[in-house]
Amino acid sequence: MEGGVVKPDKTEFTECWSTMIRKPYIMRLALSAGIGGLLFGYDTGVISGALLYIRDDFKSVDRHTWLQETIVSMAVAGAIFGAAFGGAMNDKYGRKRSILSADVLFFVGAMIMAASVNPWMIIVGRIFVGLGVGMASMTSPLYISEASPARIRGALVSTNGLLITGGQFLAYLINLAFTKAPGTWRWMLGVAGVPAVVQFFLMLSLPESPRWLYRQDKVDEARAILERIYPENEVEAEVKALEASIAAEKAEEGSIGNNVVSRLRNIWGNDVVRRGLYAGITVQVTQQFVGINTVMYYSPTIVQLAGFASNKTALALSLITSGLNAAGSVVSMFFVDRFGRRRLMLISMAGIILCLLALSTTFYQANSHAPPVSAAESLRYGGNSTCVKFLRANRPDAWSCMTCLRSSSDCAFCTNANGKYLPGACLSSTTGLRSTCRSDGRTWYTKGCPSRFGVLAVIFMALYIVSYSPGMGTAPWIVNSEIYPLRYRGIGGGIAAVANWVSNLIVSESFLTLTEAVGSAGTFLLFAGFSAVGTVFIYLLVPETKGLAFEEVEKMLEKGFRPRLPCGKKKKKDDD
Repeated sequence: MEGGVVKPDKTEFTECWSTMIRKPYIMRLALSAGIGGLLFGYDTGVISGALLYIRDDFKSVDRHTWLQETIVSMAVAGAIFGAAFGGAMNDKYGRKRSILSADVLFFVGAMIMAASVNPWMIIVGRIFVGLGVGMASMTSPLYISEASPARIRGALVSTNGLLITGGQFLAYLINLAFTKAPGTWRWMLGVAGVPAVVQFFLMLSLPESPRWLYRQDKVDEARAILERIYPENEVEAEVKALEASIAAEKAEEGSIGNNVVSRLRNIWGNDVVRRGLYAGITVQVTQQFVGINTVMYYSPTIVQLAGFASNKTALALSLITSGLNAAGSVVSMFFVDRFGRRRLMLISMAGIILCLLALSTTFYQANSHAPPVSAAESLRYGGNSTCVKFLRANRPDAWSCMTCLRSSSDCAFCTNANGKYLPGACLSSTTGLRSTCRSDGRTWYTKGCPSRFGVLAVIFMALYIVSYSPGMGTAPWIVNSEIYPLRYRGIGGGIAAVANWVSNLIVSESFLTLTEAVGSAGTFLLFAGFSAVGTVFIYLLVPETKGLAFEEVEKMLEKGFRPRLPCGKKKKKDDD
């Protein structure tokens, strides 16, 4: 097995269920903490549909791409600070208090957004939600992993991934449910406060992580929890393993100090932690630069770019991708402990690259075959109704629907009454003209153009999700929950989570701008290039951790990881 000697492991998802039947307390811990994953998924997914209606209510948002990107990405910016602060808080105050704090932030943010009277108030609410998302993103899987026996740890941490994708799917369902309700987006964003309250009260009745308690010298409390998690014949061995690991860490601690600054200063001098961070940061950054959150945050917008103009149609088609994402998490739960984290990620990346290339080709063909603009159709609504850019163009006869939309945010395309693929009108983007266009039985486009390739784009987007979800969707969080030494687990996971959210911020803040600058085809091609680079780094830096106890992971990293070359033997030299 690449990445170190791994003892034989026949763990399957069925063993996870049988273990939880014998020890239902494990499932109670995992699901209660996993509600943080549900909130994480809901708050990252709900904005994709809510944004369509926020654009309708606030014209400043509709006209300015940067304001749309800011509303989406401010939750990500908040998550960066939430993950950074959450890492230190996990180590000092424990996993339970960190989850409770995240719930408070979720609830406050949801209430602010639901009551917003302008776009900037929405942005403030998104920052609060982001702080909670950042803390939950690294605390929930950490708590679950430390409350799980090693042989089923991957499957249980995958329940957190399932709840994240389930939360995103729920967000799309909620979005569809409120499309006709007064206040539309206010309900969509405010509903997030409900599961936050539920988790807060559930967590009050649950204990702290046994590993964190042992680290705080609360041995009896930790042992009592371990007795509820492990079979009786395994408890003593687990206690002894924890005792040996923590004794070694305390000895090291005496020389480097016990505060965050000291640990940050000494992390890169510690071979085990440094190698763990190489792997942890690599998988987190790659997860974002494959472009997944452009799909999750902007899925309805992407569907509109593919040629589906209706908000409701865009939401309904986006529900397919969200559902597949949730289904992929279930697949991951079945296979992550059987095939391993590393192998799943590499297979996942191969599928992602192929789908991104297919999406790029599809959008290129859609743009190339956009219906032309007709001067007669444009002028039939009156000269003052025609897009100014079109009137001033040197060669208006060469304009297509895509040329019209890219020329200015003040321009829109109204289809031909005899068929949406026939020459249409390039008009000023106003509420009155939109109503007039639709009243004539025509379709109004502001984000994409009528296209025969639209269905194909949705299919490839679905296949992209199918490739992403079972591997890159869950494995990076599993790797980061088990690859760091106990004393560095909180701060190591925090650093990797910050890297994830910084990458997420870069992608989400630039996606719409990129589609305007290089087009949808160029944007997906760029993501394919990033994915290829990420695949190389995963192959070179990320070892396999499936079935290993935390102490065994430390020993493996002490020796160093060298991947097996495709056409040669694995080198014996153990270095970075």
